[in-house]
Amino acid sequence: MRFVVAAGGAAVAIASATAAAGDYTARLETSKGPIVVAVHRDWAPHGADRFRELVDARYFDDSRFFRVVKGQWAQFGINGDPKVASAWRARTIPDDPRRESNTRGRVAFAFAVPNGRTTQVYISLRDNSYQDEQGFVPFGEVVGGMDAADALDSEYGESAGGGIRAGRQQALFDGGNAYLDRAFPRLDRLLRARVMP
Repeated sequence: MRFVVAAGGAAVAIASATAAAGDYTARLETSKGPIVVAVHRDWAPHGADRFRELVDARYFDDSRFFRVVKGQWAQFGINGDPKVASAWRARTIPDDPRRESNTRGRVAFAFAVPNGRTTQVYISLRDNSYQDEQGFVPFGEVVGGMDAADALDSEYGESAGGGIRAGRQQALFDGGNAYLDRAFPRLDRLLRARVMP
């Protein structure tokens, strides 16, 4: 048993065996409707386990889709509470070897450096297989609600923080939802994420 900082700043106990349970399905309740993700541990075991850990810790609850580029990707995964986001920011996981391609509907972790994946995840809104050779490894796929993913507000594009590699995300970590809601009020929300029974 270990404790992690969860949404709201509370410590939540997570059984280490929970993450290694195998394939599972997660439901993301968003302001555009539900998105259902089938997670395949054999595609990317480290990525699948981390995503489960984050969902179980309620890390994604009340966060924002801060990087949506229409017809390309929808990125989320910076907690709205700066204390929680900072606590997870350096908790990296090892890279997984690529077994699947970043085609439309696939879900993968974003990263800046090798072995640097932490909490930021994106949904491919098109065939992004050109990213395969860059080390982006899908751990799951959208099996329901792709229409909701496609409908996420993209008016801000890269300007609400951009990708990790752009180096413009510090304001999101420092200000959390308060900053995003003030500066980018129409970003869509990830209301809650849960593993489905």
